[in-house]
Amino acid sequence: MISQDRFVETAGLVVARLAGSRLPPATLRCFNRWSMALTLSLTTGACVRLPCPPPATLRSPVAANAPLPPVYPNGTPYRSTDEPQVMVWLIADNLHTAMVFPYDWLLASGFVPPAGLGNPPYVTLSWGDRTAYIQHQWLGPWQVARALFSPTPSVMEIIPINGYVANVCQQQRVWRKLVPREQGPQVAAFLNHVSRTGPDGRPLVIGPSSWGDGFLLDSKYSYYLPRICNVWTAQAMEACGCKVHPLSGLTADGLIRQAEAAVNGFECVWLGDGTIIPPLEETASPAAAPGT
Repeated sequence: MISQDRFVETAGLVVARLAGSRLPPATLRCFNRWSMALTLSLTTGACVRLPCPPPATLRSPVAANAPLPPVYPNGTPYRSTDEPQVMVWLIADNLHTAMVFPYDWLLASGFVPPAGLGNPPYVTLSWGDRTAYIQHQWLGPWQVARALFSPTPSVMEIIPINGYVANVCQQQRVWRKLVPREQGPQVAAFLNHVSRTGPDGRPLVIGPSSWGDGFLLDSKYSYYLPRICNVWTAQAMEACGCKVHPLSGLTADGLIRQAEAAVNGFECVWLGDGTIIPPLEETASPAAAPGT
């Protein structure tokens, strides 16, 4: 098998000849990395996914900074945590997707949160290019090219949600689904595996979230095409027990089509334009408490 260094060298020579002139070193390195990532992903599929975590086992719940409050912010009591199913959400704009989970479920399943997150009913999580999250504005053309075609640092964002998901994320399209409670350790293992950790075992925080009162967590894995934000979401859905093909979910709409398939059963409850879709019958899950 050809070595990685030889592959990069060969790819660079091909790019230089196609360009018809000597490329600047920085540009050549960018093309080298893009060529390697694209070729490996198309031939093996290995570079599409984030590396899988070790097999999940139920760990002792991680204590948050304070005990869970006895009621939701509007006074509705928390529901039993012994119900066999919990509600999870998929949220999306035209390009980007994220997941929302009941926070107490994640903690009970072994998720290790950053310090200072509090005790919200839910948290939304997503993953992507670090620069795109940090600068809080649209990327320039060169930044977009670099993010897609050259491996770049990434972050996982976690934001507390203290209200009903569709009310908080009104500009997003929202889907929801009941998943078996026993999938919790798989979800927690995936989320824990994405972030770098400090000496205390908690994820490393590199800054505030792009909105809300959350955090950006330093991620172990590079961002590039085809390993983009929606691939992370696809793998989070797989941890919930869904059947998803990441390469068919590179776009938000491609992932949503898979989420809505009968085998996965995500139900749209909010279209982001003021249109309310009749929801599922309320369940005894904490995430389905009315009016929260």
